[in-house]
Amino acid sequence: MSTGAEGHTAPGFEAVREVFADVVAHGGAGAAFSVARRGEVLVDLWGGLADEATGTPWSADTACVLFSGTKGLTAAVAADLAAELDPDAPVQRYWPEFRADTTVAHVLSHTAGLPYVDDDHDVTDSTAAARILAGQEPLWTPGTRVAYHAMTYGYLLSELVQRAGGRSIGAHVREVFARPHGLDLHLGTPPEVDSRLARLVRAPGYRVSTFLHDERRRAIVNRMYAALLDSDDLINSTRYRRAELSAGSGVGTARAMARFYDLLSAGGLVPRTALDRATRTWSRGTDAINDRPVHFGLGFELPDQIGTYGPATTAFGHSGAGGGRHGAWPEAEVGFSFVTNELRAENDDDRAHRLLAALYDSLSR
Repeated sequence: MSTGAEGHTAPGFEAVREVFADVVAHGGAGAAFSVARRGEVLVDLWGGLADEATGTPWSADTACVLFSGTKGLTAAVAADLAAELDPDAPVQRYWPEFRADTTVAHVLSHTAGLPYVDDDHDVTDSTAAARILAGQEPLWTPGTRVAYHAMTYGYLLSELVQRAGGRSIGAHVREVFARPHGLDLHLGTPPEVDSRLARLVRAPGYRVSTFLHDERRRAIVNRMYAALLDSDDLINSTRYRRAELSAGSGVGTARAMARFYDLLSAGGLVPRTALDRATRTWSRGTDAINDRPVHFGLGFELPDQIGTYGPATTAFGHSGAGGGRHGAWPEAEVGFSFVTNELRAENDDDRAHRLLAALYDSLSR
């Protein structure tokens, strides 16, 4: 029963396998990394432990919670519904009860000024959280500042997509993206997936917002996440996985996410004009709460000053808490995904950076 690097790489990508083997050898749990180009899987690697407590090794079909990697799926749904959900339209067009003078684009680009739910709430109850947000006063004039809306991005967009498109984001992912293309992706994960899920563990010293040193704003961050990442229990619960939290409870394999971004980048999932609009700059700067450099399209992360998407100058996707990295390099025509069940703090995690650097070098030869 091996826990080292398994899987395959196409000729010319051996260096990627070497880096991945080192990542797994020095990790505390497990991981997978996959790369797809024009329908061909160039890299498909996995290793380590899917469950440390039982000693279960990561296998070819091990699935994992994507955390904010889910936001990339949500952004794609919003782009696919651009005709029904106009980014330039006020939120009130679709949601009359919504109080703030906010556009759909403000929500998608993390400039809405509603980074947390300002009342007691169940973090897994998207409908109840959205109801509170509808009457909440923004912290700033929407569109004037950018700050990552870790959970509220999902609450707001779930409500908007349901009202504008007539079905949930989870249903759209399942019926339009996953099922027709055979992608092992889920939002509102069904029970039959549970037996092959990796168990999430937090590395010693794990914390969010490592760029932030202001304790006043640290209190805001704590409200944003509502203790979601403070223990292993909630993030490993069936309650969390079953909830259609379009900011963070998606589940999938690295292979499925790489193929998703390969298809998306090639125009196979979303109309090209809508994707082009969604992957241009809509907000950029230093996060007003977290002090981290950020760069957003309409829901997608774009290349930033700290190299989140590797050496490529053109990229889009979304990272996830603890180290996940999923996206596309359109010029190289590849989609990629790194998933892991070992959550590390951003300032102590170079795993995805190293893998993307090795991938870039292999593609450049």
